[in-house]
Amino acid sequence: MGRSYIFLALAIIFEIIATTFLKKSEEFSKLVPSVVTVIGYACAFYFLSLTLRQIPVGITYAIWSGIGIVFITAIGVVAFRQVPDLPAIIGIALIIIGVIIINVFSKMGTH
Repeated sequence: MGRSYIFLALAIIFEIIATTFLKKSEEFSKLVPSVVTVIGYACAFYFLSLTLRQIPVGITYAIWSGIGIVFITAIGVVAFRQVPDLPAIIGIALIIIGVIIINVFSKMGTH
């Protein structure tokens, strides 16, 4: 079980890197950011597939996408000066609450 969460963490890290470099690739017009994007997503999906051996797909995807959204939003603020408005902040807070509820209260997971 512990390894599955390590694989999930790696999937999240690679997805965050890939998405950040996707922005920097400027529509795949810059070679290095484009290559980092493709490799990052390949690694993210590989580790995500390993995660699915032990953790249900719904739980996996909720954690993966929820954490990814939060970190990409933070990176957008710091690196790209993309400040979210109040509705975006509320939406992100609801995503975080949803991920917490799934992980703490759902019997679907492998707790």
